[in-house]
Amino acid sequence: MTNLLFITHRTERYSYFDSACMALEGGCKWIQLRMKDAPLEETEAVARRLKPLCKAQSAVLMIDDHVELAKKLRLDGVHLGRHDMPVEQARKVLGAGYIIGGTANTFEDIVRCYRAGADYLGVGPFRFTTTKQNLSPVLGTEGYASLLSQMKEAGIDLPVLAIGGITFDDIPGILQTGVTGIALSGAILQAENPVEETRRIIGCGLTSGQGSRTKTKSVKQGNNT
Repeated sequence: MTNLLFITHRTERYSYFDSACMALEGGCKWIQLRMKDAPLEETEAVARRLKPLCKAQSAVLMIDDHVELAKKLRLDGVHLGRHDMPVEQARKVLGAGYIIGGTANTFEDIVRCYRAGADYLGVGPFRFTTTKQNLSPVLGTEGYASLLSQMKEAGIDLPVLAIGGITFDDIPGILQTGVTGIALSGAILQAENPVEETRRIIGCGLTSGQGSRTKTKSVKQGNNT
């Protein structure tokens, strides 16, 4: 499992599809298709276009929220927010052959996702971000360090991706907290050249995830066909 996750976003310059294509061109191997306000038909159409592109780049393609669509299209998995379908319910729908990620802001969220069978956690926000509404309290590096310490004490071993308002300059400090990786959207799309910015970020060492689970690696090879 790569430790750089790109989350699609629509801007004045780029469509959801364009944003994913640029991240792929820049070398990102993990795409989350997030189209929160789009009709299901539009989301499915974009997912169908992205799937062969991700396969060609040996990249993981996940979708935000839409569990049934992930199964229908045989994507690699789904990411579930705190108000989406519960992780345990999604696992019943999808089975063991899909990656399921959960969103967390507190240690209680982490425990809930862990017990429900999540494969990784998107923990945030690091700071305020305009790409997501109804934000939870910001964490900062101290928040990540505290949560990871609590996870260690509780024996919870899950990959943790930092997310929310992260910029290029933030990455070294965030990685020092012990998180597995970084999830980005605006930092790439707001750059003058998103493709080159993706390459620059990967140059920070965000290429292969340390501490990622064998299960997640095997899923990557199994579904995106």
